[in-house]
Amino acid sequence: MKKFFPLYITNLFGVMNDNVLKTLVCFIAASWVNEEYRSIVVNATAGALVLPYLLFSPLAGKLPQLYSKLQVFRWCKILELPIMLIAILGFYYENIWIAISAVLLMGLQSAIYSPSKYGLIKDIGGTEGISTGMGGMEAIAFLGMLLGTVAASFLAELPNNNISFIVLIALATLGLIASTTIHADEKHSTIKTSTNPIKFLRDTSHLIGQYRGLHHVIHLLSLFWWLSASLQTILIIYCTSDMGLTPSETGYILALTAIGITAGCLVGGQLDHKLFMLGYVPQLGMLDAILLLAIFFAEPSPVIFAILVASVAFIGGLFKIPLDAEIQKRVSHKELNVVLAYFNLVSFIYIFMASATNIIVTSFFPNRYVFLAIAIVIGVSSIIFIFDYKAVLCFFGREHIRLHYDIDNTGRNNLDTVEGENLLILPQHVAVIDPLMLFAELYDKKIQPLVDEDYFHIPVIGHVLSLFNAVEVPDLRRSRKGLDKVKQLDSIILNSLNKGDNILFYPSGHITTDGVETIGSRHLAYNTVINLPENTKVIGIRIRGLWGSQWSRYGLNATPSIVSLLAKSALLIFSTSIFWMKKRKVTLEYVDITDKVKTWRQGTKLEFNAQLENFYNS
Repeated sequence: MKKFFPLYITNLFGVMNDNVLKTLVCFIAASWVNEEYRSIVVNATAGALVLPYLLFSPLAGKLPQLYSKLQVFRWCKILELPIMLIAILGFYYENIWIAISAVLLMGLQSAIYSPSKYGLIKDIGGTEGISTGMGGMEAIAFLGMLLGTVAASFLAELPNNNISFIVLIALATLGLIASTTIHADEKHSTIKTSTNPIKFLRDTSHLIGQYRGLHHVIHLLSLFWWLSASLQTILIIYCTSDMGLTPSETGYILALTAIGITAGCLVGGQLDHKLFMLGYVPQLGMLDAILLLAIFFAEPSPVIFAILVASVAFIGGLFKIPLDAEIQKRVSHKELNVVLAYFNLVSFIYIFMASATNIIVTSFFPNRYVFLAIAIVIGVSSIIFIFDYKAVLCFFGREHIRLHYDIDNTGRNNLDTVEGENLLILPQHVAVIDPLMLFAELYDKKIQPLVDEDYFHIPVIGHVLSLFNAVEVPDLRRSRKGLDKVKQLDSIILNSLNKGDNILFYPSGHITTDGVETIGSRHLAYNTVINLPENTKVIGIRIRGLWGSQWSRYGLNATPSIVSLLAKSALLIFSTSIFWMKKRKVTLEYVDITDKVKTWRQGTKLEFNAQLENFYNS
């Protein structure tokens, strides 16, 4: 934490100054116009702070390719002083255009150094410091919003603006001084990018596409900023117009909002070290949506309203940090500045849309309908994220499967690998649910499965399989048309293993009909092991407890339908939340059988399969 302190302090003064200036314009400059135009002034001011991010984020991403991040950061802090002088002129002459122009320039300055500022987190703390660094930076940012907003709300009620002028200059000066104390072991970017926003978006979008699922992280994180911007502007309008609160009372509620987000960011940064917090993001988003719906429908008193808003903010902080950390964790040093610049551009498109959305909604409906709009968007987007990000889907499935099953993972440490080592995973196939259960339990592993072709034609399941880059296996029991593709599976598997991918397939190719694993004359496992790469570890998985369940073929003549069973299981899971139900005990045993299969492959295919059957059935 100590090594991040200079960066935190510099960020604190910068964010405070942004919010002091913006809030002063919202309260003071808005009073220079008629009542009917005040909402437009508030939203225009918010838009002026973010518009530069839309136009200059590509330039911000390019500057660290030419200069050090610290140089960019410090130059921008120097420019903050003349910008404050322009703002002071605007207030002194009560000229709304000069005041909003100062906000616009402040937004430009912040946009230019933002990728450098966040790129320094990895340079200062390394990969292991990402969660702490991001949690602290975001907590400090919202603390700055809190202090800046509260200070401005009180400054706005003073009889003259002289103290406001001193505060603006002081914050800019302190931020510049603090920036000179930052030290970092910088990793320079070698990526060449365009300063044209359209070309930058197109090129960087292609780059981000190489990190599967990262687009969804960026867009959900941008939705957080949309939510935050919408809340901040609607609170100023709703508290004063609908609830009849004074600027200082409104400042208290804005302060509680900032405290909530600050606390959420701090807690989220600490929890992300211990838990897979990204997996909880959808639930957090849906919880925020429920609280916003409560505000909309209940129209609570000021005290209850403040509590609900603070709760939304706290959950929002928890929601945000895992998404921030995921970008830092997955993107390499040389590409991080470019990706952060892209994120800035996208997120501020969302923030700019927040101002537009608020204007549109409040033009046709009462102000409280903004809370309804935010709730719907954030709730639906959180649900979609579950089915668009593989690790989150697996984790979500794990948590819900465990509502009905007591799962014991034995020997899971055998899945750990050293650098340059990959996995070939060969489970036994007891029931329809065991693939879902395995991938849910192995949510933190990157595994490519081979899956029966029938599952690819089920709409939702087909989409889920695409997230895993699953390989389609034709069913030769129904048709011989897929024979050529089956012959290609050997080479597909070996090519993937040689590339370092982790592969999972079932040697038997079907669920057991009598509780005993039977591989017979199937050749896939034998052919794979015959040509097994030296760096591949083979893991056999024994599964106990699923035979005899509704997911197995116990007492049935055909394999049960996965769709009908999922629907039935969902009802059972729901019932366990109301009526206690005993969980079924299931054991997943992971065994390193690398040496065994190397011995078994010396025999014939049938002998090899017999040894594998004995392993599963022992």
